[in-house]
Amino acid sequence: MENRRMTLPLKLIALMAGSALAGAVLMAFAQAPRSPFDTEMTEAMLRMHTAMTIAPTGDSDRDFAAMMIPHHQGAVDMARIELAYGKDEPMRRLAQGIIVEQTQEIALMQDFLDRSATRPTSNAPASPHTGH
Repeated sequence: MENRRMTLPLKLIALMAGSALAGAVLMAFAQAPRSPFDTEMTEAMLRMHTAMTIAPTGDSDRDFAAMMIPHHQGAVDMARIELAYGKDEPMRRLAQGIIVEQTQEIALMQDFLDRSATRPTSNAPASPHTGH
């Protein structure tokens, strides 16, 4: 077990690169005994936080959707982990609801991003008025 605690997959290390939480997470991961549940939750949170870090576009609606999609996907991933390991029926039902609701919301936000990909940003300067 000792060797498992100290070995991080390269993919996980890559996900943590650039994250403000990377150092703290690495320390906690290396020092604490980790169950499969803990390991999977940590990996899901790192993926979520990494994916939420985007370059602002100047369009608040697009940036909001672009950040919320990985946030919701993180919730879906964590809910699936709860279903894999959790035993409490109310928590399992909550996890199932999260998967359904957040997946639907991800689809709505992705549809918005797809539809708005070609429109100018809402913060772009307006065309000059050329008369009445």
